[in-house]
Amino acid sequence: MIQVFHDAAGPPLAPGGSVLCVGAFDGVHRGHRALLDQVRRRADALGLPAAVVSFEPIPREFFARTTPLLRLSDLHDKIEQFEAAGIDILLSLNFDAELAHWEAERFIACVLVDRLQAREVFVGADFRFGHGRKGDVALLRAAGADAGFRVEVFPDFAVDGARVRSSHIRELLAAGDFDGAAALLGRRFRIGGTVVHGQQLGRRLGYPTANIALGSRISPVNGIFAVRVHGLAGEPHPGVASLGVRPTVDGSEPLLEAHLFDFDGDLYGRRLDVEFVAKLRDEEKFADLDALVRQMDLDAAAARTILGLPQAAKAGVTA
Repeated sequence: MIQVFHDAAGPPLAPGGSVLCVGAFDGVHRGHRALLDQVRRRADALGLPAAVVSFEPIPREFFARTTPLLRLSDLHDKIEQFEAAGIDILLSLNFDAELAHWEAERFIACVLVDRLQAREVFVGADFRFGHGRKGDVALLRAAGADAGFRVEVFPDFAVDGARVRSSHIRELLAAGDFDGAAALLGRRFRIGGTVVHGQQLGRRLGYPTANIALGSRISPVNGIFAVRVHGLAGEPHPGVASLGVRPTVDGSEPLLEAHLFDFDGDLYGRRLDVEFVAKLRDEEKFADLDALVRQMDLDAAAARTILGLPQAAKAGVTA
């Protein structure tokens, strides 16, 4: 089982040495997974733990000012993917103003050397780190020569001749191309979280929903979707979901609401992951609740068709 730590300072996490990689890893896509697999193989060859150094929020998100970063994954998602890749240690550092001002040399000394006792460090060719992004592969290699670790630059990972990048996956998701995004992610895009209490409006309209608050996370997708919901017993459960601010009822905070077809149960407090299968339409404001319900009927029917389900009377959850 993966061990997760958050402090840059402290006793060594791998006293005998480690093989590690460093990065933001938003989405943990196929390129990331190829890198993690290489780290795991080298760690096995040397008899050392495999480690990852990552950041929350990721640096681009922290520095974003006018255009917030659309996130592919949160920390929970990343931990699941790192564990699936066989990573032993995750050092997920809180990227704040203090860490942002660390010089590259301090990061190497405190995190890579003191904290993780690095023996081999894997990074991408365009890796930059430290205050002002002054640290690069050349500086890292020079430091490694002095500190006793080797630096490997992992080549870009391509699908159909194109480099796999988190930014491109965000673009595909925003365009509703969930199949294209899945080809680069290595799995279908999901958003997960704990089911929270809502206003019970969906229940009154005949479409009770499991509500998942996004918190500070900004989703790359918005609208109405055919989905599969993970986290219940057995196979993923089909449904229809809305992700947005709910303009018809004057909502303001983004909310993910999933109506599970032909399901009746209490989901409050449970962790669910909503897998996006197809986009049905954009979110819109309706004249009244009756008009909204008529559209919800159409959305549910369309989602059932996409998911290969028979048309049926409405049923739902108690969340």
